[in-house]
Amino acid sequence: MRVRHPDRPEWGTGQVQSVVGERITVNFEHAGKVLINAAVVLLDIEDEARR
Repeated sequence: MRVRHPDRPEWGTGQVQSVVGERITVNFEHAGKVLINAAVVLLDIEDEARR
């Protein structure tokens, strides 16, 4: 799944690597691998139809 961080648009699009509970590991184009707490940040899902 491809996502974006709503507060960090400069990170670009990220690909979800794993989900364990509320912990989501995402590999972003311009920030690398980042661990996101889904209880704190609601990631925006990229619309595959636009690609």
